[in-house]
Amino acid sequence: MPGAYKSSSFFAIIFQNPYKLISTIKAFAMIIIPAIDLKDGKCVRLRKGQMDSSTIFNEDPAAQARTWEDMGALRIHVVDLDGSVGGRPVNLPTVKEIASAVKIPVQLGGGIRAADTIRMYIDLGVNTAILGTVAARDPEKVKGLISEFPARVAIGIDARSGIVAVEGWTESAGLRATDLAAQFADCPPVAFIYTDIDRDGMMRGPNIKATEDFARSAPAPVILSGGVTTLADVERALALENLGVMGIIIGRALYEGSIDLREAITLAGSENAR
Repeated sequence: MPGAYKSSSFFAIIFQNPYKLISTIKAFAMIIIPAIDLKDGKCVRLRKGQMDSSTIFNEDPAAQARTWEDMGALRIHVVDLDGSVGGRPVNLPTVKEIASAVKIPVQLGGGIRAADTIRMYIDLGVNTAILGTVAARDPEKVKGLISEFPARVAIGIDARSGIVAVEGWTESAGLRATDLAAQFADCPPVAFIYTDIDRDGMMRGPNIKATEDFARSAPAPVILSGGVTTLADVERALALENLGVMGIIIGRALYEGSIDLREAITLAGSENAR
């Protein structure tokens, strides 16, 4: 039911009862989620997901997570880039350090394709497992995982020109992002993280139109990712809230200083209060 979801403390509610949303959620602002991408145990950012284009922003990802928490973040988005390409967890010790370093929820993607991996990460303190490649390759398996881990599984849909990319964005899945999301109408995840690959890390604004089209048909709340560069971009993304876009992931812009996290959080809160 697109358009019915709003949030900030959204996650605190939805994780207790994924289906009891409407009356409570309207009071909350859209959540701003800082990103930490892990490569070789370091906090990096890529351009268009290309592993050979990484820039190191912090040698200590756990310290970076604490910084975002201290600045007011209510949630942190972590991606094991090496795991995404390799199809298995790679930066496990670093993920454990991040989850232990902060009190706010951590959502994690990258190389998560089985129940044992989800269970391991939950035991380490990760709040939400994000499934990407396996959702495109085997939707029925992922529906089983969503049922096995209620309110703990999100689906990451990464698209290039509307077509889903998998295996760390190195291969095309050959289907449209909207068609993939529709396959989960009977067993929706806690959220979809929708990333426009061509905008990711490029500092030229999010693909609002593509996100809007995706959110209109998505059977669960949507988190926008990719390209958010300025507060004006944040404001444009906030306009999608009534379509079910309940979060904005920001990466390179925070590290390069074109967006101040506190200002983005304040903007999201003030827009919701209007």
